[in-house]
Amino acid sequence: MSLRTVPQKIFVPTSANIAPCSRLTSSVTMFFMTATAHALIGTVIAAKFGNPQLAIPIAIASHVIADYIPHWDTGTNRATKSKKRLISDSFYDVLLGFFLSFILINKFFPQTQFSYAFIIIIFAQIFDWLLAPYYFFGVKQFKWAYTFGKATNVDLDKPWGIVTQAVVVLIVIAFAKIF
Repeated sequence: MSLRTVPQKIFVPTSANIAPCSRLTSSVTMFFMTATAHALIGTVIAAKFGNPQLAIPIAIASHVIADYIPHWDTGTNRATKSKKRLISDSFYDVLLGFFLSFILINKFFPQTQFSYAFIIIIFAQIFDWLLAPYYFFGVKQFKWAYTFGKATNVDLDKPWGIVTQAVVVLIVIAFAKIF
């Protein structure tokens, strides 16, 4: 949700310096990142590691690794969004993540149990679940998770922030199918 700024001398493509996405493309891609990407990665982990003693720590580590890759998420440009919009966007992001994970299991990993995948997905998203009570509702006991998230999350605006996450997810899925 939070992020480091990119040094000014490095060109970072944004909607301000490249042709803007169409309104339809923006609304479709708006919910693809964050929880969705973590859910898809968690699904692959569940499919490849049937032992939860291995899968859970790998899923937790995958969250941190994925957040270090510059990406767009529902919290990018949050200063321009209302709290209601952030909660709504995040809610739909979570739903989309579970829906796409269900499809991923059916199409590519049918041997994976949905209940097991659900548990691993939650662990792949764990830091976002833990920072949400502080970020959205000010629950101080969860400030540590927000601080950790700020330290590990790297923002990149649309469209390139979506492209980086999509590429990472596709690579993870491809490697899972190959190996």
